[in-house]
Amino acid sequence: MFLSSTSVRITAAFVAIAILCLFAADLAITTINPWQDLAALFLGMVTPDFFSLEHIGTALLRTLAFAFTGVALGSISGFLLALVFRFRAVRMFCAFIRAIHELFWALIFLQFFGFHPLTGVLAIAIPYAGIFAKVYSEILEETDPTPERVLSRKVDVLSSFLYARIPDALPHLITYTSYRLECGLRSSAVLGFVGLPTLGYYLESSFSQGYYSEVGALLLLFYVLIATLRLWARPRLIPLYVIAAPFFLGDGLPIVWGNVVRFFTQDIVPSPLRDGEGLSGLWHWLSDLAVNQAMPGIWNTLVLTQIALVLTGLVTLMAFPLISRHFGGPTRRGLGHVVLVIARSTPEYVIAYILLQLWGPSMLPAIVALALHNGGIIGHLIGRRSNEITLRPDAPKGIERYGYELLPRLYSPFLAFLFYRWEIIMRETAILGILGIYTLGFFVDSAIQNIQFDKAMVLILVTAFLNIGVDAISRRVRARLKLKVSMTCEGH
Repeated sequence: MFLSSTSVRITAAFVAIAILCLFAADLAITTINPWQDLAALFLGMVTPDFFSLEHIGTALLRTLAFAFTGVALGSISGFLLALVFRFRAVRMFCAFIRAIHELFWALIFLQFFGFHPLTGVLAIAIPYAGIFAKVYSEILEETDPTPERVLSRKVDVLSSFLYARIPDALPHLITYTSYRLECGLRSSAVLGFVGLPTLGYYLESSFSQGYYSEVGALLLLFYVLIATLRLWARPRLIPLYVIAAPFFLGDGLPIVWGNVVRFFTQDIVPSPLRDGEGLSGLWHWLSDLAVNQAMPGIWNTLVLTQIALVLTGLVTLMAFPLISRHFGGPTRRGLGHVVLVIARSTPEYVIAYILLQLWGPSMLPAIVALALHNGGIIGHLIGRRSNEITLRPDAPKGIERYGYELLPRLYSPFLAFLFYRWEIIMRETAILGILGIYTLGFFVDSAIQNIQFDKAMVLILVTAFLNIGVDAISRRVRARLKLKVSMTCEGH
């Protein structure tokens, strides 16, 4: 079995683009003792201090509460949108809201809701509604329409939909929603980096003070939470968790509704229009914003994304044998599962934050973080796919088995998942600018810090449309290569 020439050409093109991007990327390590700091972090990971964390129980509880509440609202809204997803306006709306990262939504809501639980819940629920709508609609479309057509002759359309199509799609809907819950836990943890009382808040505090044993304890607890998800998040218990979650969000600060009104009527209105400068002033304002912030942000975001995408592919190709039954025994596969659970469970933002403290501000921490996390996700999926392949008894072993037997059969699903993650990597690249990397997120965060919400909103819109464009290109590439991603696996 050989790789198609189209797959080879497209792969070569993306690798060539990534190599060219390397010449434009800032990949320097600027800290004085990066390896000493890395060793100290590793020592903290292997010597976690669970007893010094006073509020760890509250942090975990809030992380779970935000995740369950946000994902529940997102899934309900997404299902309703999926029912009318065939309309172009709905598809465009869903594409727009899911193109804006959860942290960007959080930064927006912080400006008028403040540190209120509603900020975190909506920051998760809104983009997840767009994601759920897209995936749920595709799951419903993939079900066999015959039972519904037969039943619709006897009962009304709604009854035939509920009793014929939903039961067929329900296992896939449940599977995908459970995958998305894991993503929600990661999103909830990361919200702590903007001040909400989740795990990320305490992680940033401990790391900034050099308490690496506390950092190790927090990360290990989060890994255990993710690894045991299927044990404690059983389907029969989920309704109970969803009902209880809002009561554990905390009170936060009260909402000042005057701030909400001012935000929409004044703060996000471009300053030339507020000051009466007219369209000529608005054009000059937009031109200056485009030249000095939007264009540099777009360029750095694209450069970083393309390098991270190709490196993600390399990490995936090295990672999937770790859990494949065609290489090694149960012990090695068990260790491989632990490695991939850590890689895919740690949010890119957390990995980038840690590496940024160790290596200094450059694109290198972001590239490594994106490649490790996304490579762990796709490596897990491709490794599971490899376990479904049956080899002939006289199949070669070692590198020949990898290169001649498995890789050609797995390359199409590998590319499908990689190009699906392309748009997700772009979203994460933009948001990593909050950490000081000169992507679009850096300029968004700078505008918010300078109380220039009008500029921040324009830059967030630029980020959204950039993600929509990359998603459209990704779909075209997958269509040309005739690649299909299983809807029940996309959530990883």
